[in-house]
Amino acid sequence: MGRRNKPFPIFKNIEIAGAGAEGKAIARIDNQVVFVPFAVPGDVVDIQVVRKKKSYLEGKIREIIQKSPLRIEPRCEHFGLCGGCKWQILNYEQQLVYKQQQVIDNFERIGKLDISGIKPIIPSPNEFFYRNKLEFTFLFRKWLTGKENQPQNETDMYGLGFHLPGMFDRIIDLENCYLQPEPSNTIRMEFRQFCLDKKYQFYNNRIHDGFLRNLVIRNTSTGQLMIIVVFAREESKNIADCLTFLIEKFPEITSLYYVVNTKRNDIINDQELILYKGKPYIVEEVEGLKYKIGPVTFFQTNTRQAFVLYDVARKMAGFSGNETVYDLYCGAGTITNFIAGKVKKVIGIEYIPSAIEDARENSTINNIHNTHFFTGDIANTLNSDFFAENSNPDVVITDPPRSGMHPRVIEQLAIANPEKIVYISCNPATQARDIAMLGGKYKIMEIQPVDMFPQTHHVENVVLLRRT
Repeated sequence: MGRRNKPFPIFKNIEIAGAGAEGKAIARIDNQVVFVPFAVPGDVVDIQVVRKKKSYLEGKIREIIQKSPLRIEPRCEHFGLCGGCKWQILNYEQQLVYKQQQVIDNFERIGKLDISGIKPIIPSPNEFFYRNKLEFTFLFRKWLTGKENQPQNETDMYGLGFHLPGMFDRIIDLENCYLQPEPSNTIRMEFRQFCLDKKYQFYNNRIHDGFLRNLVIRNTSTGQLMIIVVFAREESKNIADCLTFLIEKFPEITSLYYVVNTKRNDIINDQELILYKGKPYIVEEVEGLKYKIGPVTFFQTNTRQAFVLYDVARKMAGFSGNETVYDLYCGAGTITNFIAGKVKKVIGIEYIPSAIEDARENSTINNIHNTHFFTGDIANTLNSDFFAENSNPDVVITDPPRSGMHPRVIEQLAIANPEKIVYISCNPATQARDIAMLGGKYKIMEIQPVDMFPQTHHVENVVLLRRT
């Protein structure tokens, strides 16, 4: 007879000590760290250990014995199921405190860096309804909360919303989402009901079968609206009926796209996106500049705070007007065009060809003539030949993905030897690592955290490095 696994322990009356990685809180038991989701520093709780790692434990709250004075009631009825806004139970002022500390901890522990130049985090003007893009998933199995009527048939289990964390085949059937302003909620709810009434098949990602797959909603501060409906198979009449419903129900839609994605993953950047009605793009404005946003264009999802972020970077750079600037990971040229009027020349580099097309178009519509864009893997593009052809940069602005910069990019930056580097990052851990890899060649002059994503643990951080 096999030996039964020993059950994980329950620890009682444990005080939550602080906020940790990935939005989880931290407790310490017998000198061992325990990460606990949906807890607030100062809570006293019973913790059920659910996973043991070599250097830490993971747990969940069994019971809250005493609530922290920092704990507040979450606004969203889906809190605790949806993993998107894990800090809704923490008042916003304290969220900012822990985000600031996250930057400090990463710079001191990972990079062993001087943080004397750090400034107080800049809060977001909107704590809710700040996102300009959300993607929802149609799925054949929604998570039952116990409040619903007992499902009588297959369609009673259909849902449109966000995946339940850790469960690829379960969806949280959203009633409300407080991240994106109206008409986002209304569009999602009305379209879901239309599809249920029509008895269209929601996607089954276990066997990769179904008709409806994703719904993407994008909006701008100028009031424009883009909808992208992703279908899993070609059903011409049903597709037309879906899109006609959206246009007739929501005539304010600026741009309506659809795509038939028969792949096993949800990525649509490599698929043919078909414009069904309206303009092929929506337009955002930042400081008087217009930016065309297509269906797969990257644009910072908090528009108001994006201007703050870019302004911080521009001020840090302290342009005199004669600089050659490299904008690495430039995307659709948002920062490139934002700073172009303050410098002699800006060179934007991005590995996604469609993004570079958008960047060039954004320069054209804004009558900007001193930007130059290149497509390619930055780790391979930046080399002595490129510097010889385009001149060495006086200032580099870099805004890499969460994984940070490739070591070869860091090596080439050291060779290019710009006077200043402005490093923008959505991941202070990889940012601290990369800065440390520059060695003593550059000194940290300023560190400015910026909150782009209230109710979450995510924080943007801008660092000014000056050549020593």
